[in-house]
Amino acid sequence: MPYGTKKELTAQQAFQKLAALCAKGEHCQQEMLEKMRQWGVSEEEQATVMARLVGERYVDDQRFTRAFVSDKIRYNKWGRRKVEQALWLKHIDKAIVAQVLDDIPDEEYISVLKPLLKQKHRSTKAASEYELTMKLIKFAISRGFTMDIIKQCIEVEDEDEFLD
Repeated sequence: MPYGTKKELTAQQAFQKLAALCAKGEHCQQEMLEKMRQWGVSEEEQATVMARLVGERYVDDQRFTRAFVSDKIRYNKWGRRKVEQALWLKHIDKAIVAQVLDDIPDEEYISVLKPLLKQKHRSTKAASEYELTMKLIKFAISRGFTMDIIKQCIEVEDEDEFLD
């Protein structure tokens, strides 16, 4: 085979490779379709393979979304808005995203944001308390947290509890 040409996969080969990939971790339909496009699988075969992956529960966008949201909040310390945007980029259905994110209590976001703000507070220089608060709010927004969660954490900061 000449250098630079790609060998196209059959539907069965694509299914086997994708099933093995899904057995190792959660993946969404968009990721699987993108892989098949890269491998040169025809549109009709993509639909067939995708239907089989979903039918045999290798791919489940709801399950993927739950795992993705959990990981991004706990390990990447992202807020709701940033998670929503990442899932939008993965073409996850809005109804699934809303359902999964609505299941997460505000307390979980607060428990992630408080230590982040505490750490940021220590390393942030500001001329006034107002400027410091604005910088902390901007930081929290950039992490994808909503204003209501940020306010709950910043209000605690005004008490001595935040600076302990």
